[in-house]
Amino acid sequence: MQVAVRADPRAHQFQIRLSVAAAAGAPEFRLPVWIRGSYLVRDFAKHVSGLTASRAGVPVAIERLDKSRFRLPPGAGEVVLEYSVHALDESVRKAWLDSRRGFFNSSSLVYCPVGHEQAGFELELVRPEDPDCADWQLATALQPLQVDAAGFGRYAAPDYETLIDSPVEMAAFRRIDFVADGVPHTLTLSGRCEPDAARLAADLAKVCTVQREMFGHQPALPRYWFLTNVTGAGYGGLEHRESTALVCARNDLPRPGDSSLSKEYRTFLGLASHEYFHLWNVKRITPAAFADSDLSGPAYTRDLWHYEGVTSYYDDLFLLRAGLIDAPSYLDLVAEAATRLERTPARQVHSLADASFEAWIKYYQPDDNSPNASTNYYVKGALVALCLDLRLRRDSEISLDDVLRTLWCRYGREERPAPEGALEAVAIEQSGLDLRDFFDQALRGTGELPLAEALAEFGVIAERRPAVGDGDQGGRRSGTPQKQTLGLKLNSDGKVAHVLAGSAAQRAGLAAGDQLLALDGLKLAAGQLSARVDALRPKLSAELLWFRGDELMRAAIIPEPAAADTWTLTLMEVAGAELNPAVAARRKTWLGV
Repeated sequence: MQVAVRADPRAHQFQIRLSVAAAAGAPEFRLPVWIRGSYLVRDFAKHVSGLTASRAGVPVAIERLDKSRFRLPPGAGEVVLEYSVHALDESVRKAWLDSRRGFFNSSSLVYCPVGHEQAGFELELVRPEDPDCADWQLATALQPLQVDAAGFGRYAAPDYETLIDSPVEMAAFRRIDFVADGVPHTLTLSGRCEPDAARLAADLAKVCTVQREMFGHQPALPRYWFLTNVTGAGYGGLEHRESTALVCARNDLPRPGDSSLSKEYRTFLGLASHEYFHLWNVKRITPAAFADSDLSGPAYTRDLWHYEGVTSYYDDLFLLRAGLIDAPSYLDLVAEAATRLERTPARQVHSLADASFEAWIKYYQPDDNSPNASTNYYVKGALVALCLDLRLRRDSEISLDDVLRTLWCRYGREERPAPEGALEAVAIEQSGLDLRDFFDQALRGTGELPLAEALAEFGVIAERRPAVGDGDQGGRRSGTPQKQTLGLKLNSDGKVAHVLAGSAAQRAGLAAGDQLLALDGLKLAAGQLSARVDALRPKLSAELLWFRGDELMRAAIIPEPAAADTWTLTLMEVAGAELNPAVAARRKTWLGV
């Protein structure tokens, strides 16, 4: 298959020409409806326009079969498709094109001839003629066949899966090369930024190296790419076999001359660590439900907690192992995750296994009731992985590292899809422990996790306290705790974002989108709600006024005592507690302190 991609940055459109030399009979073509790593039906075909087909140079009719498939009349000779794809999605999942930058996943651009999924594809990427794109370069993990110094030209993919798993970035990007564990790596930064390139290279090399060491310095790669879109306030990533597409905020990158580790830079390193770990856990240790999917509809698994939650456990842990953060800072990150879960009423009604299975309609389609109805399998999955790791370290001769290595050797390295429940089965098999009750409660139940008890066995005191102000997300914090709450969350514009189940706000009838106006006879200004609620008389009602649409609403509301829903994790000796030798030894193997 020959595919030529031309860019029209001013129109935000990619022009595609797909030719199939041997297309006997009535050929059928399809475009995926979702992209691996992001579990939502996105219907990429909706961005296609102007589709025409010809056979042996003669135009032929197109018969639509469904939203993403079509068929051509029977015949013989070369088939050529020509069409445009509108590209104005700045996420990592689809395609983007303007005079500053171009990006695409081929799952958004290239139809696959049905029955030719294993055939080779040759992709020609043509430099845009727009003078504003004269200094563009191109980066992709595809195999170059004949390319110019900037990377434009012809590339090869041995099959359709490789083609759609190799995103393409084109821009006047900054390129930062480094070597980790003997493997060349490249970070590209598209967008205005002036980062400390040497520090980025050194820090990412450390993270990549410790991850590759965990898996025995495998797999061998020709190069790994971090394709990064730098924006004003972006965040996100999508994993691929030899690359990842990232979005980060400009302030997330370290500035020259600043050696401090800001929260923002730590966030970027954690994102890169997360997506890099998917090189093993998802892209090679792959659930059978995903490996068997032809991307024409949802693929269901109850194991997303493993593939995303376990990865979320390791992403920050590798920052610790790489020496980029210390143990107290790492524990702050765990405390933030525990706080997020604690503040989500859904944890008491929505199991982790169900959250994994229902990602297609819940996690990727959040609404105002999500905190009450949908458990986050990233967050709770990471905490379950933590509890499992500590249990294995305490009661057996192995750790979660060993479980992941076994999964790698058994499935990832052998390119065999992992069956449902693979991590559970390997953990029980390798440890010799009866972990069935643990998994039943943690994955299929809705009870609280034994987080504090597990951490105590490793010399960490876990405590819950009321929040200190609206910005308190957990971890170490000084200040006066909140006394009272209404049980709602606000957007940056002051409108209600979520009303928590069983809260005073729910009993008063508040809903998402309501614009709060006044409390207890006084106007509410931005950022004042917590202080004003704390000033109310306990257990006595106050009048709350708000707009719902253009109608004025009012209700009596009684504030509740602020919940102890904010976690702080502290090393025992820092908290003044005694640390016995056995606990100290266990903690040393886990945290290194």
